[in-house]
Amino acid sequence: MNENEKDVKIENEDDLFVPISQDMIQSEKIIAPRYSYWKSVFRIFFKKKINIFLIALFVLIFLIAFIGPIFAPYVYEENVNLLAAQHLSPSKALAFFKDKPELGPSIKWILGTGHIGNSIFYGIISSARTSLLLSTICAAINMVIGILLGAVWGYSKKFDAVMLVIYNIIANVPYLLLIMVLVYVIGSGFWSFVFALTVTGWLGIAYFFRTQVMIIRDREYSLASRCLGTPIPRVIGKNILPFLTSVIVTILATELPSYISFEVYLSYLGAGLSASIPSIGRMISQAQTGFTQYPWEFWPPVLVAAAITIILYLLGQNLADASDPRTHM
Repeated sequence: MNENEKDVKIENEDDLFVPISQDMIQSEKIIAPRYSYWKSVFRIFFKKKINIFLIALFVLIFLIAFIGPIFAPYVYEENVNLLAAQHLSPSKALAFFKDKPELGPSIKWILGTGHIGNSIFYGIISSARTSLLLSTICAAINMVIGILLGAVWGYSKKFDAVMLVIYNIIANVPYLLLIMVLVYVIGSGFWSFVFALTVTGWLGIAYFFRTQVMIIRDREYSLASRCLGTPIPRVIGKNILPFLTSVIVTILATELPSYISFEVYLSYLGAGLSASIPSIGRMISQAQTGFTQYPWEFWPPVLVAAAITIILYLLGQNLADASDPRTHM
């Protein structure tokens, strides 16, 4: 290799290196993309097209259930004295009320009439609103109380000793039996039914979280926080509950539809909401004696209750999977 070739090689090697300033602040910065946990959760969640379809379907049901009764009020006994309007199939109902516009628009009778001439379609709309309100309120109350008490229950050994006694006493009483007794004692109004579902409904959630918290509370980062003198509420709020996000969403996925099932089942047994409150369970109960003769009275409310329950369950399960930290690796 001659001298000219050596000079060219050295110049090319020098081009590979660029001098930088010795800035201590800049040297401490880590060049990495910002990470957002919830942004990652929703990115994984919406990656499944079925979730978008389920959300759109649920929003449609929600809007119909909450906006529909404003423009289409449901009066259960409006045709109680009109014997000819009882147990009409959809086609017969449309033909019967065609010449009676004062009794409601045609869309009101597209699913036929019930045993006292009531509109099945308007009844389902109002009943779906009741079911959605009931499940949302009960789930919110039970989840908040259950998570907070469960976190303290699993962290405090003194509180654990007291709560275990309470849990062993109440857990031996069948939940459905307790609800039925409370409904008979305090009444079957909407808020009475909410109270019956929530007075002990949080206990099972709290016990489950107690177990989860006991697993996490003795991990290294929690012990380090305790050694540094971090207050217990802060340790629970910062170290324990965020780790259980996917568990919380999983329980919520089962809680929301379960209250709809409770309402339907108890109304079917005659221990649900009062007759003045539109209820899917009561519609099913009233139609079950003649569901072979009048299937249009029985199957529409059954299908609506099943659709709401399945949609809520699937959305909750898929959101729980997306919020699992292991899916973000």
